[in-house]
Amino acid sequence: MIEIPGSATDPAVPAGAWRMATVREVVHPHPNAVKLVLDVPDRIDHLPGQHYVIRLRAEDGYTAQRSYSIASAPATSTVEFYVERLADGEVSGFLADVVAVGDRLEVRGPIGGWFVWRADRRAVLVGGGSGVVPLVAMLRHARDNGRSELLEMAVSARSLAELPYAHELLAAGATVALTRVADPAVDRPNGRLGHTDLDRIVTPDQMAFVCGSTGFADTASDLLIAAGVASDAIRVERFGPTGS
Repeated sequence: MIEIPGSATDPAVPAGAWRMATVREVVHPHPNAVKLVLDVPDRIDHLPGQHYVIRLRAEDGYTAQRSYSIASAPATSTVEFYVERLADGEVSGFLADVVAVGDRLEVRGPIGGWFVWRADRRAVLVGGGSGVVPLVAMLRHARDNGRSELLEMAVSARSLAELPYAHELLAAGATVALTRVADPAVDRPNGRLGHTDLDRIVTPDQMAFVCGSTGFADTASDLLIAAGVASDAIRVERFGPTGS
């Protein structure tokens, strides 16, 4: 039987209430993305794969909120997010264009018990675009615990510049598939992730974590099952209407 993290048999999933966090770092790794590092008072250590809700509140009382995966490892004292600006995203646009160091943001987290990894069993991670963010938290957690050998990774983006944490992923040995723009740092021909990519990193005892657009997640799940991963060992998070 495969344990389902966060299920009724695993109640020890951390969860936090609303808090006012302070922005400690703002970095724009890409024109359409921002990395935010927050100080969260009385922070509850998260599990890799969990997320926070960030809520914006206007002076007239109007609120808007969105969920964002955590990129930082639990051992890190701050909480890191990588936010991709969506064309019509009222929250992502504000975070990418307006938020500055010292601002305070209303946050709730950590949240989620399904898509979590505890560094206690082998796993293959497959991410598309900003879907790599929760997988980066898993990678960092494995590294902190000296268990990097438990993870295999395959990720995809249109270009290396659009792949969050690209150089950290390359340094970790991830298979990187670029679909539009080739890059000399990537030792793989351009093209979507396929059977060849996953067959060589999948073993029968692995869990699998897939995060990306709906189309990407469906395709990656099919590839993993074809490579021998049991369907009930695959955890999937989908986001957004589009994907590469």
